Amino acid sequence: MTKDEAFREPLLPLFEGQEFVVTDSKGQRLPSYIQDHRRRLRDRFLEGGAAAMPDYELLELLLFRAIPRCDVKPVARRLIETFGDFARVLSAPRDRLMDVRGVGATVVLELKIAEAAAHRLARSKVMRKPVISSWDAVLDYCHTTMSHLETEQFRVLYLDRKNVLIADEEQARGTVDHVPVYPREVVKRALELNASALILVHNHPSGDPTPSEADIAMTERIRAAAETLGLTLHDHLIIGKSRELSFRSMGYLEG
Repeated sequence: MTKDEAFREPLLPLFEGQEFVVTDSKGQRLPSYIQDHRRRLRDRFLEGGAAAMPDYELLELLLFRAIPRCDVKPVARRLIETFGDFARVLSAPRDRLMDVRGVGATVVLELKIAEAAAHRLARSKVMRKPVISSWDAVLDYCHTTMSHLETEQFRVLYLDRKNVLIADEEQARGTVDHVPVYPREVVKRALELNASALILVHNHPSGDPTPSEADIAMTERIRAAAETLGLTLHDHLIIGKSRELSFRSMGYLEG
């Protein structure tokens, strides 16, 4: 079996059930151009993967399964126009997705399954592994789960004595520019997990990871609380749209 065949084989069942025969609500075949378009997209994906497709076409592939009886290209384009890119479509709130013409509960379910799969894959690359040797994977995971959120989210990565990641937990969600964080709860949870160190992570929906004065003050409160209990605060990462900022690299955390 060639490399291409090995890639194609596990994906074929996703498409074979539909047979790419598109019908309307009365069971009548829709124009052949729709069926031909779906077949072309399928073949391009199987041959070249996602890199061979723009965002709206990748969305179309997802929508084929949710909307089997019409041309999904307009819906895919409206989603991209509304939210900006493929990742932001997947991470968009359910109610906002439902506001887009052509999107119903079945479409939202398909998109949220894809989002969960992306998160699960990224998470599998970092959990139970030493953070130092998998730092790039940690950053990729943080970007995958947080960079496209429309409100701030605060997470804590808890590490054991060997700096192995033992837990990743969301502590709070906030607004577009603020998230409430309680240092006592952060360190209390570290003790419950028998963690020895932690990394703070939160996102800036604006896309700019520059820390605010409140971010700096909150980090110092958590550092002081952790130090009192013998815990180490390794870093605080702020995730922007395309880059992150490390408090330790920028000199906000010393020692």
